[in-house]
Amino acid sequence: MVVGAGSSGCALAARLVDAGRRVLLLEAGADHPTAADFPASLRDAATLGAATPGHPANWTYTAQLAEDVSYPVVRGRVLGGSSALNGTYFVRGTPADFDGWAAAGNDLWSAAAVLPAFCRSEADADFGDRPGHGAHGPMPVRRQHLAHPVTDAFAAACDELGFPAEPDKNAGGPAGHGPVPLNVVDGVRVNTAMAYLAPRRASDLLTVRGGTRVTRVVVERGRAVGVQTPAGVLRADEVVLAAGAVGSPHLLLLSGIGPADQLRAAGVPVLVDAPGVGAEFSDHPDLYLTWQPSRRTPMPRDLLPLATALNTSAEGSGTADLEVMPWLKPFRKVLLDRSEGSALAGLGEAVRRSAGTLRALRGASLHRLLDQARRRDDLYLAVALQQEESRGRLTLTSRDALVQPRIEHRYLTEESDRRRLREGVRLAAELLRTAAFAPLVAERTGLPDEVLRDDRELDRWTRRHLATAIHLAGTARMGPDGDPGAVVDQRLRVRGVEGLRVVDTSVMPQVTSRGPAATAVMIGERAAELW
Repeated sequence: MVVGAGSSGCALAARLVDAGRRVLLLEAGADHPTAADFPASLRDAATLGAATPGHPANWTYTAQLAEDVSYPVVRGRVLGGSSALNGTYFVRGTPADFDGWAAAGNDLWSAAAVLPAFCRSEADADFGDRPGHGAHGPMPVRRQHLAHPVTDAFAAACDELGFPAEPDKNAGGPAGHGPVPLNVVDGVRVNTAMAYLAPRRASDLLTVRGGTRVTRVVVERGRAVGVQTPAGVLRADEVVLAAGAVGSPHLLLLSGIGPADQLRAAGVPVLVDAPGVGAEFSDHPDLYLTWQPSRRTPMPRDLLPLATALNTSAEGSGTADLEVMPWLKPFRKVLLDRSEGSALAGLGEAVRRSAGTLRALRGASLHRLLDQARRRDDLYLAVALQQEESRGRLTLTSRDALVQPRIEHRYLTEESDRRRLREGVRLAAELLRTAAFAPLVAERTGLPDEVLRDDRELDRWTRRHLATAIHLAGTARMGPDGDPGAVVDQRLRVRGVEGLRVVDTSVMPQVTSRGPAATAVMIGERAAELW
């Protein structure tokens, strides 16, 4: 039994079926058996309409990014999970990421060990014939090579500042600027359900049940024997949680697997005292430097919002821990839900969708919403810190499965994170000041020069504009025997309970220094190998 048909769950279920195993795949969201069955809002890679808070295809959590900064965090609630509604940025973690996992006692997850799983997962239209890539896997990978004023200016600006080109961000080479890999074909966002499940739906070994919410794992005499749902108990020989970096630890906690004091406080009987559940997760804090174009830039309806990125190292850092990425359309166009013929987006979507979205947006500050509305036509340079030292925590607040856990990112609690994010913001501003960008930029908006120059004022500005890439990882991390914070072993088996595994980004020791979408798929592939 696999709980959660997202990026990892779909890959795992498909490969277990290929190996001759019978799989029951449970998904709380809607089941769309074929690519054609997915609604246009999920298929359309040019928009993020389904990622609007309150959309029926997502869970919308309220997270605390910092002590006084709340933010809506959206996760997929549909077959395909977050791969069905994200920005389609399908980039691998770096070899240094995985070798770091191995150095922490997880040698089965070294760069060399996971490379075959990455290759098996992909059909790379650009580099599939080269070593270290796959040409025949389920997930399409291609780069958006287009002549566009913003991408052209960005590439020239990076060259002007001396950053090297990185034509293949999945090659594991030196960091630089170049096109981002995308899981898009002919404008369609190809999610893991389309890629992995649809070709296997006729198999007698695979059963998919959508609209099935799991509320806890049922454990008898130390072994997982099934799951509880509102309709009753579903039994299985083995249970795999693939509900995502929020859903999986939440289910562990509801099942009595987690920090004992926290469980007792919530009224949940303690089954296994596992202090690492929900503890010390990592993510990518980010924010957006806005700028006003001096002339109209092309924004056809089918233009994908992301095409290129710069990955580089902060001063004194040994890894490429900063990322700057230009958006080709303002958020009001990116969030447009064209499937319903509406010209409204962003805050307008909230009004149109009424109660559900407005409830979801309670976690966002009024300042942030008004600021976005005021700069509705500006373009963005996204700035992200890819290797934070600060750590977040996810805690149980109620034994009721319908009550969301408390999610505290605790971003920028470490001075090194504040310093490096300042450097990232200043790098983005420097890119906009280059001769390459000069003909395109009317002005940088929202960040005065005097604030940019002053460390303390820039920290305040950063905190006020803080956002998240929603790349949670490590809420039930793997680790060797003797590691008190490790929830699962290298084969992703939950310590203290037989027949129970976690297979999703929850198990990552630390979030990768590139977006985790491709790594989430790899985790499903690799877990099937390690069964």
